[in-house]
Amino acid sequence: MAAIKRALISVSDKTGVVEMAKGLEALGAEILSTGGTAKALREAGVKVTDVAAYTGSPEILDGRVKTLHPKIHGGLLGRRSVPAHLQQMEQQGIGPIDVVVVNLYPFEATIAQPNCPFEEAIENIDIGGPSMLRSAAKNHEDVLVVVDPTDYQRVLDATKGGTVSRELRRELAMKVFQHTARYDSLIAGYLEKQVQGSETKFPKVLSLQFELAESLRYGENPHQQGAFYRELHSNEPSVSRGRILHGKAMSYNNFLDANSALELAKEYDDCAVAIIKHNNPCGVALGTTAVEAYVKARETDPISAFGGVLAFNRPVDLAAAKEITSTFVEVVIAPGFADDALAELKRKKDLRLLDVGPLTKVKQEGFDLKKLVGGLIVQDRDLGVLTDIRSLPVPTMRKPTDEEYAACAFAWTVCKHVKSNAIIYAKPGQTVGIGAGQMSRVDSVKLAAMKAQMPVKGCVMASDAFFPFRDGLDAAAQAGITAVIQPGGSIRDSEIIKAADEHGLAMILTGMRHFRH
Repeated sequence: MAAIKRALISVSDKTGVVEMAKGLEALGAEILSTGGTAKALREAGVKVTDVAAYTGSPEILDGRVKTLHPKIHGGLLGRRSVPAHLQQMEQQGIGPIDVVVVNLYPFEATIAQPNCPFEEAIENIDIGGPSMLRSAAKNHEDVLVVVDPTDYQRVLDATKGGTVSRELRRELAMKVFQHTARYDSLIAGYLEKQVQGSETKFPKVLSLQFELAESLRYGENPHQQGAFYRELHSNEPSVSRGRILHGKAMSYNNFLDANSALELAKEYDDCAVAIIKHNNPCGVALGTTAVEAYVKARETDPISAFGGVLAFNRPVDLAAAKEITSTFVEVVIAPGFADDALAELKRKKDLRLLDVGPLTKVKQEGFDLKKLVGGLIVQDRDLGVLTDIRSLPVPTMRKPTDEEYAACAFAWTVCKHVKSNAIIYAKPGQTVGIGAGQMSRVDSVKLAAMKAQMPVKGCVMASDAFFPFRDGLDAAAQAGITAVIQPGGSIRDSEIIKAADEHGLAMILTGMRHFRH
């Protein structure tokens, strides 16, 4: 490539910028800069020409206009391979700018501050920066444009070595437009809330920003291609932010199951384990230790648990690890692994180990998205919980015992994570039978009893939605349940309550449905 004569550097994030400037200076480039960047570079010993001195036009309007000048944008947009462009540039006294190093005002960080004044947000909308980036990216065949500080060193190395390729130029240009697209979407979203009110939930235009984390071997099935994208700037403990410590690469289905398992385990404050198979729980339990919780969860349905995905809400210790390696498991997710536990688990070469870090309580936000052909349906995440189960209506003659209340609270939480129609049989801190994904509720009731490996008699039952007929309740009573928790709201509620009384059951009405299609 031709020698670099001139570089323009103007950054908000000054990470690595001094080293970048010194590297460009060593290559013979004149360094143009503005404001705080120019000051930082001078203090580091870099010779800097102020943009205002270069253009002959002072910064005006409190710095709102600094780089919006023909000598800047002409130097960026002029095509070196077009003689007419070179002639016009010479006539206008415009020199070429060969490298642009720019990142933008911290708009996102500004609006994230509590009670950020509107005026401050507006002043942190960058105008000159995106303009320079877009001009340089458009003319990337002639201009190296760098928006990401992590690219500084490889750009310097390529420049020094004379190995700047067309592919590198295009990649850098691509990153610019990805960056400015996200920047603009943040501004648009912020302004829409100001126009529509802060309570506006669903924007008129939904802009989503995810970055490619990895390509997958395939999707749900081998004939489908797949990829995993990570949401930008999410800080909620999640599978998406976890670290693979061991084992084969995660598959599409592994990610689905791992997410379901972790989100269920996160629901409990007590030590909990969730086992997921084909995106449905096949065992959930609480325990005083991780190994106790795991063994109890596996007891629900050991056959289905074979080859399952496990999530712990506590670090995995050696005792739990030994129990895990006693059978076949696909994935283990946990907020950490003891060193000796990790060594034990790594004996299984294909076992995937995912460390999600501490399960700190952070604000849970974001949408639940489902793709349709030609569209998208969007909703709040189902974050509904029962804060005080004993305050809920009990319409039956018999009231739940303390043990039944505990079992119902546990079962209701599990039910939220099971595909509807969903039925859970449980005792305190342990699932006994799980009926999932049936088209009729009574079939889910029967399936839960059929799947149970322990006696159902004396258990409670949770239902994710109301009973449309009494047949489901009759079948559960016949299986031996003593109490039921369900939303209520059927036109036949009185019939359902009467059936409960006939069987001597206690019934809790939540007024909250947990459909999971």
